[in-house]
Amino acid sequence: MATAETKVQVSEFVNEPFIDFSQPANRSRMEEALKKVAGELGREYPMYIGGQKVITTEKKASTNPSHPSQVIGVFQSASVDQANQAVEAASKAFDTWKRVPAEQRVQCLFRAAQILRERKYEMNALIVYEAGKSWPEADADTAETIDFLEFYGREMLRLSGPQKVVPMKGEKNYLVYIPLGVGVVIPPWNFPAAIMAGMTMASLVTGNTVVLKPAGDTMTVAAKFVEIAYEAGIPKEALNFVTGAGATVGDALVQHPKTRYIAFTGSKEVGLRISELAAKTVPGQMWIKRTVLEMGGKDSIIVDEEADVEAAVEGVVQSAFGYQGQKCSACSRAIVSQKIYDNFVQRLVERTKQINVGPSEDPNNYMGPVVSKTAMTTILGYIDVGKKEGKLLHGGDRAPGDGYFVQPTIIADVDPKARISQEEIFGPVLAVIKAKDFDHALEIANNTEFGLTGGVYSRNKEKLEKAQEVFHVGNLYLNRKCTGAMVGAHPFGGFNMSGTDSKTGGKDYLLLFLQAKTVAEKVS
Repeated sequence: MATAETKVQVSEFVNEPFIDFSQPANRSRMEEALKKVAGELGREYPMYIGGQKVITTEKKASTNPSHPSQVIGVFQSASVDQANQAVEAASKAFDTWKRVPAEQRVQCLFRAAQILRERKYEMNALIVYEAGKSWPEADADTAETIDFLEFYGREMLRLSGPQKVVPMKGEKNYLVYIPLGVGVVIPPWNFPAAIMAGMTMASLVTGNTVVLKPAGDTMTVAAKFVEIAYEAGIPKEALNFVTGAGATVGDALVQHPKTRYIAFTGSKEVGLRISELAAKTVPGQMWIKRTVLEMGGKDSIIVDEEADVEAAVEGVVQSAFGYQGQKCSACSRAIVSQKIYDNFVQRLVERTKQINVGPSEDPNNYMGPVVSKTAMTTILGYIDVGKKEGKLLHGGDRAPGDGYFVQPTIIADVDPKARISQEEIFGPVLAVIKAKDFDHALEIANNTEFGLTGGVYSRNKEKLEKAQEVFHVGNLYLNRKCTGAMVGAHPFGGFNMSGTDSKTGGKDYLLLFLQAKTVAEKVS
């Protein structure tokens, strides 16, 4: 068994730098990558079950939300039987993969990080096309993917081998962390590289085997990453790749008796269904299934009368409309002190008018499309509700173009209990709520069933300290935007209906995929 002294030596973790697209050379490389990736679109991708390529008769295409007629990738539609085969295959592979020394598993992550660095522009381009992200948003997604690989690799080195315990006289005793078994990984489309890769590689580096079922809207990004993982040394038998409808394939994967845990990021409704299905034991099941669930948010930024209003406006706009509001951390409610309410709202509208909306491959567009026609229909439906619940100040409709473009929308004078103040919209819709004072603002901020991110803008130190105590969210940001959590610096996860507070990118995360075994030997 490895000891702390013999472990692989690595440098201290540092976040992957973002690309500066204002530099002509970087801009040119991105344009070249977009052309290169455009020439590869429409390719068909197989599933991988038990190390074998699997093709099905029925197919499903992934398309470009900026140009819906453009096919990004063609994928297989797995049957329930194939989903079950994938779990069985992963279970068989677990006996081998769990015995691979942790240092070797870690090296696979470090190699994958290096491969991704070398292909960063190409991955960015694919994310732009398939997920509708702007250049900087796509690059942040890729950089976070690299960060997860580097951070979790280092964390596994820390957790591998015997862990120190309190010595017991007359005994030789220690604790080790061992893997759980087969993990079903169900990622979202909104961070198609980072969250998908983070959950998958955290599972693999800890010695578990995986069945990955990517989100239907961003299967190509997942398929490309799976190819990188294989290239980096992850055995195909250890990482099974299954595509298909969540309602059939997803349920089958969750319910299989050999599934040991489920790692999921997505909506509250799906997360609760997974929790319910996982809690029901089935014949042949030998354990209580573990769930790692990241769900929704209804995130608020409080703007106090003692705030820097200009900074607050910028932070709210970036948090509300970055990636079209399609982040679980996005600001969907601005709670503003009545003393500065009118001034803030006026400046908010003026700033939002500067936002360009259009195809995400064009770097002049700050906002691209929402991810699908279904998403656009849902968002526009909420805007119609919002027009009745408040005063529409900006946006409120589709934006020009054949893609799924929605205008950045501001609805003011919203009641704290209104539907658009309570329900997750997952689009570029901001409700502005008037607060009588700071205590009232905190009361409003805590009045939803979610508890993911939140922000406060104030120059008053006592108020900031009170928010730290009272504002019930997993990630609280003071005098900055409420999106953009950095791996290592901002372990990410929320309270209440926002999930199990898994704290991705933090020191506790890998423990969710491990179990502790204590060994004590009597010595003479």
